[in-house]
Amino acid sequence: MSNESLMSGLLRCLSLLPLVFCYTAQTEAEYPRQVYWGDTHVHTALSGDAFNGGVRLKPEDAYLFARGEAVVATSGQTAKLERPLDFIVLADHANNIGAAFYRQEYLSNPEFRNSKLGREWLNAREKLAKGHIDEASLNEGALLPAHRSWQASFRDRNFRTSVWSQVTELADNYNEPTQFTAFIGYEWTPSEEEGSSQHRVVLFADDSSYADQILPFSSYDSAHEEDLWQFLDRYEQKTGGRVISIPHNSNLTSGRMFALTDSFGAALTKKYASTRARFEPIVEATQIKGDSETHPLISPDDEFADFETWNGWAGWQNGGLLRGRQLPKRPADKIPHEYVRPALQLGLQLKESLGINPFKFGFIGSTDAHTGLASADEDNFWGKSLKGEPSATRTVNERAAFNYQMNASGYAAVWSKENTRKSLFDALVRKETYATTGPRMIVRVFAGFDFESKNLASEDLISIGYQKGVPMGGDLEMQEGKVPSLLLMANKDPMGANLDRIQVVKGWIKDGERRERVYDAVYGKNRETGSDGRIKPLLSTVDLDKATYTNTVGSAELIGLWEDPDFVPGQPAVYYVRVLEIPTPRWTLYDKVRYGLDDLSVNIPLIIQERAYTSAIWLIP
Repeated sequence: MSNESLMSGLLRCLSLLPLVFCYTAQTEAEYPRQVYWGDTHVHTALSGDAFNGGVRLKPEDAYLFARGEAVVATSGQTAKLERPLDFIVLADHANNIGAAFYRQEYLSNPEFRNSKLGREWLNAREKLAKGHIDEASLNEGALLPAHRSWQASFRDRNFRTSVWSQVTELADNYNEPTQFTAFIGYEWTPSEEEGSSQHRVVLFADDSSYADQILPFSSYDSAHEEDLWQFLDRYEQKTGGRVISIPHNSNLTSGRMFALTDSFGAALTKKYASTRARFEPIVEATQIKGDSETHPLISPDDEFADFETWNGWAGWQNGGLLRGRQLPKRPADKIPHEYVRPALQLGLQLKESLGINPFKFGFIGSTDAHTGLASADEDNFWGKSLKGEPSATRTVNERAAFNYQMNASGYAAVWSKENTRKSLFDALVRKETYATTGPRMIVRVFAGFDFESKNLASEDLISIGYQKGVPMGGDLEMQEGKVPSLLLMANKDPMGANLDRIQVVKGWIKDGERRERVYDAVYGKNRETGSDGRIKPLLSTVDLDKATYTNTVGSAELIGLWEDPDFVPGQPAVYYVRVLEIPTPRWTLYDKVRYGLDDLSVNIPLIIQERAYTSAIWLIP
């Protein structure tokens, strides 16, 4: 290799610290070179619940913010990401998309104001101003026939076509291949009243010339996910394009997201399994409305299971976050169908009975922010909605219980060859992704049978991982007489906290029952173990008076080889990796110090232990 090539390779390595994450020029075209960071779930004023909640940021603002530019938030404050994102999906609700936002434009239009519908609507606004009706009645359609006519006007195909074409055109305009990727997308949002809360983000790989050939499929069309998937199939057949749907926020789906029946209540079939596996390769494992990895009632032996556990809207009145307090009664048969860890295990069970695993998904994180601001940093958290934007009252007013339980999370990490729609979409489909609760730690995982300890010192470790094994999201076929091992690598967020440990989470089926175990796989030297053999937690360095911490504990880099000590030949299993940071200040502590709040409720958590969840690797016969 020439000196010029060596220097080029070195510069690539330095940009991807540490050295172990670099590989030579011979392999860089073969394997993903870099991890890209994004948010696949952001709402703007085009979503009715955002606009009616007071948010006025337009899609253009959301794109600028994600690219690292300063914007003025709805609350009047300047908002800016310290580090730009690499990609984003603006996922405004398909139901009445743009209706509330463009209503203002219609009201200022003389032609509309003088129409019968316009006069009726303005009359309704006058009633609102006089206190004869409330805003909720106006917005929810319980007002008068005029409002129902108004609502119907926004379901008109011409109006929907106009709004959708603006959405797709903006995404194309802000999409800059290799620099910043703006995916076209929207959210399919059945309501509880429609029999489901299984929301999905629909993400297109294509540009507007493809996406404009359809209109977003909403729950007005159907509240059944099977019908959504049929629509996605028709889109691909019609246009030759590609599309996926991303289930989100499973922790609030009342046991429906990973149920063993379809949305009609019938037993799952092979067709259902194959269709879901085709269109839903990834799920959102963490977001603002709580974490969906696991639940302390599912994983009682996992000391880190009670993480940002949120009990939903009812939890608002009950204190929301659990944090070790008395757990409310929950239907035991529903909880395993709301979280991604037991769902991976259920997928193994369904593979045995159906021949196809419908829950064979990878992990990403995203925010579900309804502010237009894709922020997941604890010290720069802009909340779920306008009332959750930074202020001295967002943790102490009447909505404090609602606000403080919001989790400053999360982001999607994607190992891709380049920052383009095609390359990122390919990576999402093959599940070479991981979720983080905000920090940008770098994580790689490979599983194989021929890794050796001496490989860990190689400067070409990534190449070895691909050549001798499979990456996150892959299948590892069993080899007779060999035990599987995982090659594990994690680096701290360059601007964040040290790492506590790397854990391997294993799932399998035995005697028809779900089984799981969490292993402390890689951790720093001289870590103490308790009498139970578990690694003792690190001491917190968080200063509660200053909202600071120090990296005097933990590790900047963790790398190791882990061999399954409980491997059973012929027994299918699923592995994913959880990387834990050391304890750091939660956004509520930053607020406490920033605004001088001395009267916060004792129930409000002030410290957090951020983490990453990698896509799984499946061990198959």
